[in-house]
Amino acid sequence: MTAAKRRSARDSVPDDPRPPEPFAPRTLCERAYLQLRQDIVQGRISPGERLRVEHLKDRYQVGAGTLRESLALLVSDALVTVEGQRGYRVTAISLDDLQDLTDTRVRLETEALRLSIRYGDMQWEAQLRASFDNLRASEARGPSADPAGWEQANRRFHEALIAAHRSPWSQYLLKLLYRHGERYRHVAIRLGTNQSVSRKVHEEHALIFEAAVARQEARAALALEAHIRLTYEFLSSARIEM
Repeated sequence: MTAAKRRSARDSVPDDPRPPEPFAPRTLCERAYLQLRQDIVQGRISPGERLRVEHLKDRYQVGAGTLRESLALLVSDALVTVEGQRGYRVTAISLDDLQDLTDTRVRLETEALRLSIRYGDMQWEAQLRASFDNLRASEARGPSADPAGWEQANRRFHEALIAAHRSPWSQYLLKLLYRHGERYRHVAIRLGTNQSVSRKVHEEHALIFEAAVARQEARAALALEAHIRLTYEFLSSARIEM
């Protein structure tokens, strides 16, 4: 593909009104969007719950118009659905949805990782090492000590793994899939805590990292796939109602 065609492909990716993460909200709309998204992802607002503008505008201290703008962003994230004249509702979750989400993410992310390993330079490797060191430090403290900090470190590690894969569409879609995966991870974390079940998450990350820096594409892809699939395997074996 020529450089001109690559630029054209990048330019075809839809403009994203959301600023890059991590970021400080620049407007009331961004602040409400972030707060509402976090409450949905972390389960403080339940899947399937009605989102009443008249109640939420007071909760997030914004006007009705601003809140509707934030909800529109969440609709584009597929975290909120619109029900005609009935308003907004948090998107439901289910094991069928998680299986589809998992399969799709595995296909996209393992291929992105393979290509990132193949074409990544020393700068990519240095950034990957830095993100892994940060994640390792967060995991040593324990995710429960700072859940938001751990989630940010985890997200940055996964983004660093595929950073050398220069496909804007892949990056865009994987960020969306990752965000939906967070919802299920929070369910798994709560269930794991209640049942004293613990995954060896650091070991999973270490296997992926070691294979990536050794430039072993197949080994890294297999380790990443196993890591991604464990949330579905854990929740499906728990036989819980979502």
